[in-house]
Amino acid sequence: DKGINKMAKTELKPIKIKLVRSLIGASEKQRRVVAGLGLTKQNQVVEHYNSATILGMVNKVPHLVEIVD
Repeated sequence: DKGINKMAKTELKPIKIKLVRSLIGASEKQRRVVAGLGLTKQNQVVEHYNSATILGMVNKVPHLVEIVD
């Protein structure tokens, strides 16, 4: 059990992320995070696996995106 990292233990479930606010007025850094998530248009929904990387990106721009069910 020592050789297995924690991410391998948790199952990767798909989550849907929606761009709910416009990128007008957002900083360049925030625009890059949103683009990295694959979002280009408002109200667009993309599906990603629930990983620490993706959740970290969502936490960087919580005012622009939301996780939808």
